[in-house]
Amino acid sequence: MTPGSQDKIRPLWRHYFLNIQGIIFVVDSNDRVRVDEARDELMRMLDEDDLRGAILLVFANKQDVPYAMNTAEITEKLGLHSLRQRLWYIQPTCAISGDGLHEGLEWLDSSLKRQ
Repeated sequence: MTPGSQDKIRPLWRHYFLNIQGIIFVVDSNDRVRVDEARDELMRMLDEDDLRGAILLVFANKQDVPYAMNTAEITEKLGLHSLRQRLWYIQPTCAISGDGLHEGLEWLDSSLKRQ
């Protein structure tokens, strides 16, 4: 899906936000050009009233690609430290091999059980 097509369906997203306890946000660690767009989209989504209490798991995908941003850089670029009222975690992942996916989902599961 192209970024332009997101604008057409974005208003429909809020119909899926009711009773959401956890959010999984996947970011392309190799896409330095669109990381600001990803941050803006994430912050716009987190501002939704129905998502205020939701836990956030960020999958920093494509960690297998040379020169991909590491989790510290993605944390900074996404502004995750500014989320002081929200529980969040960033997990390095490689979707092709599955590396990091289980660990991220385990964190989300245990965090949801503690709420």
